[in-house]
Amino acid sequence: MRNNLNMSMAKSRLGFNIRKLAVFQLREINLLIILLALIIVLSFTSPYFAKWANIKVVLGSLSIDGIVVIGMTIILISGGIDLSVGSMMCLSMTIIAKFFLGGVNPWLAALLAVLICAAIGAFMGFLVTYVRLSHFIVSLCFMGIARGVVHTLTTGTPISLVRALNAAPRFRYLGQGQIGGLMPMTVLLFIIIAILAEIFVRKALLMRLVFYTGSNEKAAAYSGINVKRVKVLTCMACCVFSALAGVIYVNKFSGVPVTAGAGLEMTAIASAVIGGVSMNGGKGSILGAILGLSLMALVQDALTLFNVPAFWQELIRYIIVLGAVVIDALRQNTAVRRTE
Repeated sequence: MRNNLNMSMAKSRLGFNIRKLAVFQLREINLLIILLALIIVLSFTSPYFAKWANIKVVLGSLSIDGIVVIGMTIILISGGIDLSVGSMMCLSMTIIAKFFLGGVNPWLAALLAVLICAAIGAFMGFLVTYVRLSHFIVSLCFMGIARGVVHTLTTGTPISLVRALNAAPRFRYLGQGQIGGLMPMTVLLFIIIAILAEIFVRKALLMRLVFYTGSNEKAAAYSGINVKRVKVLTCMACCVFSALAGVIYVNKFSGVPVTAGAGLEMTAIASAVIGGVSMNGGKGSILGAILGLSLMALVQDALTLFNVPAFWQELIRYIIVLGAVVIDALRQNTAVRRTE
């Protein structure tokens, strides 16, 4: 009787929280306004910004990083974090390249890479839930393990797939095709994935369980939610999205640079937090995270257009990351004070 009561109370509270997720929240509107203002300023201050060649470069990087950000958003909502997303993307690329060059059909090679990364995500989730290690420690270790496997498989040498992809034009079209001669295929794929992910996050019952787990893990467990299963699935989802980004990356650039994805975890975390995803879990949206990434991409593009030295760009990126985390912490503290 008591368990049923707890379950009904949890569901009512969960339903209330989900209903508060409007299509456009105030933070997302503010981000959209900032983005539009930045676009206008850059259009007037740089003669190269509004050119289609530059816009395609920005959209191209946004489409690959954006897929990783989607996975990071889901795991952050659950109350976890994954520092291995960049290394996992590079591992996926290496697996595809090795299978492809070994004579395996490229589509099958891509599928095998995604499945292997999903299995790694499941093992990471197992360590977090059953061995009770922290997401931070587990993902930090796998960041190094995945990168080490990449260097072992490649001997530290970049892999070229130019000839192999020329022999597989349909697969190559996935990363290098153009829609109408203007829109890159990668951008279209990203838009489709982002829309589907946004609908899933806002509407799917499973994501309600993820939100509830992230907002109050103990209450979710007492309400009958299988918290361990939820956390394992979110770890798998994050790795799968990283692997999908790797599929597009290796196709788009016709090879595997062994440094691919380096620092991507910080970009993904900062983008999600800027977009309103809470580092403490239980709050966020795909739309907000993508807007946050768009802001990061525009800032990076502006620094490049104005010839800011690379070391200054790195410094500014990490200052943005720190600022995003500080703002999130202040927002959480303010919310706690209001409830007291």
